[in-house]
Amino acid sequence: MRLKVHHETQYSYEDAPSYLVQRLYLTPANFASQKVVKWAIEAPGIDEGLRYADAAGNIIHLVTTSSFEGSATIIAKGEVETSDAAGVIRNLQGTVPEAVFLRKTPATLADDALKAFAKPFAGKAPILERCHALMKALHEQITYETGSSDAATTAAEAFAAKRGVCQDHAHLMIAVAREIGIPARYVTGYLVTGEGASSSAAHAWAELFVADLGWVGFDATNDQCPTDHYVRVAAGHDSVAVAPVRGSRRGGGGREHLTVEVRVEIAQQ
Repeated sequence: MRLKVHHETQYSYEDAPSYLVQRLYLTPANFASQKVVKWAIEAPGIDEGLRYADAAGNIIHLVTTSSFEGSATIIAKGEVETSDAAGVIRNLQGTVPEAVFLRKTPATLADDALKAFAKPFAGKAPILERCHALMKALHEQITYETGSSDAATTAAEAFAAKRGVCQDHAHLMIAVAREIGIPARYVTGYLVTGEGASSSAAHAWAELFVADLGWVGFDATNDQCPTDHYVRVAAGHDSVAVAPVRGSRRGGGGREHLTVEVRVEIAQQ
């Protein structure tokens, strides 16, 4: 399947900063079930920016600028060919040992309630079976509700509230997996919901390391492993680590206002 993506991010400032540096996690990589047909990023400073791949296989752009007034717009767009591999990631370049993704972060730290919830998934059943059971349990227990959490909400907070968005489902999947000794990482990307459909937001899910299979995606929001309707962009320890745009500014003052527009649709073939 060929998916078409348009992801636009705009930062507006009451008082424009004199200098801005940003790290962009906005470019999907090629692997066995995903091929980037065409992709481009438009952003202040992109022509002189640095493009590189990190040890996890993420493609990153580092850009700096001091020549804008009031706002900065970043657009990532392109087309990606995808196939259904039941969530299994094969032939993705990367050198990070799987055990690195056992490290807990503030966003994925399990409290007493999550530790108790995790215990049944630490049994002797095959890992893949336990991962699917965990995904299903989180899907059933954590209601998807737009606006019920924010970027700073932790897995423990979402579990206590019993509601959240895709970020929270991913953090919860990761928190429980790491608690029972399964390496897990947070994944950003896009999802189109069906033939003739389009999506208006980015998406997030988790990947867990399963012996003999490697990294496998689990989307607890939709209770399914990623299919050919998904575009995978970046993976890291949590949502903070692979935020689509990360950066800092010097100078300026007042409020910073962020708007994001995403369009994902099945391209004409």
